[in-house]
Amino acid sequence: MRKWMLALAMTGAMGTAAGAAQANEVAVLDWQQALLETNSAQQSMNQLKNQLGSQQQQVRALGEEVQKLQQRLQSDGDVMSDSERQNVMQQLRQKGGQFQQQRGQLEQKRAEQEQAFLKQARPKLDRAIEQVVKRHNVDVLVDRNSVIYAGDALDLTQEVTKTFNSLN
Repeated sequence: MRKWMLALAMTGAMGTAAGAAQANEVAVLDWQQALLETNSAQQSMNQLKNQLGSQQQQVRALGEEVQKLQQRLQSDGDVMSDSERQNVMQQLRQKGGQFQQQRGQLEQKRAEQEQAFLKQARPKLDRAIEQVVKRHNVDVLVDRNSVIYAGDALDLTQEVTKTFNSLN
């Protein structure tokens, strides 16, 4: 009788646990991808490219000059006179410093623009996530990048992007 009562209790507990697991809907979201694929993010990135385009070209050209000077030192350094080698090394230091400085400024501007966009877009992203979560009765939403495996049916990233785009 005791074994039967224990078996009945175990069956009931397992049924309750299974029911609880079904009641809690779990989904995953790559919020960064969802945000980057939105129309406003694409617009913001295009504006950033337009604003920083000439600076990027200058930094790229300076980087190419630095590479040419380095190659010249490596290939011709042995046959250069001391004064010529010193002149090339001085140019290399000067151009290298300019390159590092301009690249740093460019990266700082890019980071500032990205932060400004994120700050502006975050409330709208939160609303989109909330709407999708309610629509699917999700109790637990996990960052896609923190999960080892999740089936595609659990991924709400594209739906959050579509919902974000539809919000005014």
